[in-house]
Amino acid sequence: MTRLTADLWVSAYLARLRLVNIPAFVTSKGDATAGAVLVKLNTLDGTAVAYQRSFDLITGDRRWIELAAGAESEVDAALARQGQFDPDLWVIEVEDRQGRHLLDEPGLSE
Repeated sequence: MTRLTADLWVSAYLARLRLVNIPAFVTSKGDATAGAVLVKLNTLDGTAVAYQRSFDLITGDRRWIELAAGAESEVDAALARQGQFDPDLWVIEVEDRQGRHLLDEPGLSE
């Protein structure tokens, strides 16, 4: 199976969010080819959730799991720590009061 490059996936994700009027922007641009992508959901009430992609070695399943949740400053600190370990990291910030991120939708959830 061919994998999408990180920059192509990010562009497609941002376009998908725009289609349903969910504001999002790249706060950290990583390696265009193989950088890992984290998604921060900011609900604009002082709290946030960060998601990372998980890969199950036994089943081969890929899914988005929660990396950090709570006060936005705590989530930002967790993202900063991840950035120290991985300079190729992409971070996308999604802003939605309803908590929508679309990561559970077909094409994004797999």
